[in-house]
Amino acid sequence: MNGKKITVIGSINMDLVTSTTKIPKVGETVLGHSFHTIPGGKGANQAVAAARLGADVTMIGAVGNDSFGDTLVNHLTNQGINSNSIMKVKKTSTGIASIVLSDADNSIIVVPGANNHITPEVIDRHEDKIINSNILLLQLEIPLESVIRAVELAKKHGVLTILNPAPIQKLPKELLEMVDYLTPNEHEQAQLFASLDETDQELAKLKEKCIVTKGAKGVMLYKNGEKVDIPSIQVEVVDTTGAGDSFNGAMAFALCEGAEIEEASRFANVVGAISVTKLGAQTGMPTKEEVEEFLQVHKLFL
Repeated sequence: MNGKKITVIGSINMDLVTSTTKIPKVGETVLGHSFHTIPGGKGANQAVAAARLGADVTMIGAVGNDSFGDTLVNHLTNQGINSNSIMKVKKTSTGIASIVLSDADNSIIVVPGANNHITPEVIDRHEDKIINSNILLLQLEIPLESVIRAVELAKKHGVLTILNPAPIQKLPKELLEMVDYLTPNEHEQAQLFASLDETDQELAKLKEKCIVTKGAKGVMLYKNGEKVDIPSIQVEVVDTTGAGDSFNGAMAFALCEGAEIEEASRFANVVGAISVTKLGAQTGMPTKEEVEEFLQVHKLFL
């Protein structure tokens, strides 16, 4: 088996991106600078991030039987991703994310569409893909019961799991116990922990699974009960959309390469930084060669 085989189960969206100087208030109309349609969805973004770095990636997801769906499947295939497990759902639209960019920040509305058709039964049909993976990478833009089922199968077959708990929601204790790593941002971590009724010992154990992305403040994780802070990389920010997805795809890749969790986090931190220097979630995701060049130019060491 290829030592860098990653299966991603998650959302596939078309991002509808509007740039403006000001995000409108309720009832307000403003003029925008530009509009772009850009491939997105947390699942697809993370698949592209890992594939760009050199991983063997299989994507399990769903699109509608429409022009956006055709475009997105072709795009993922062109990125070198195995898209044979992406199903087309009749009489359902492809998922979209309406994104407004202003002053290098963003607001996002997601309409799941076909992503809601990734049911536990669909997951079961792709058990062989999970078995033949080194890492299973998931998010929360598909039904939660399907995420749970995928992690159950991965646990059964000894496959390492990474769950990016976004968009955040209350997660059952059994899922948190099964998953190997959680990658929330700091706001998601706060909401996740606030929703739990755990003992101090259980919370300490959960902290060890969390790699927390903090935007301009870098990354935080715990090793043997000690907090480890990884500083951010200073770059000129163009678009923060997809930075977390770049981080997750890069972390999965680095772990497949045999990196320990802190080293994988440092590598992913660099990839996330590079990704925000370009417009669009997937268009800013670097290749491994670009990461190595960036490290040399900025005299950085992982």
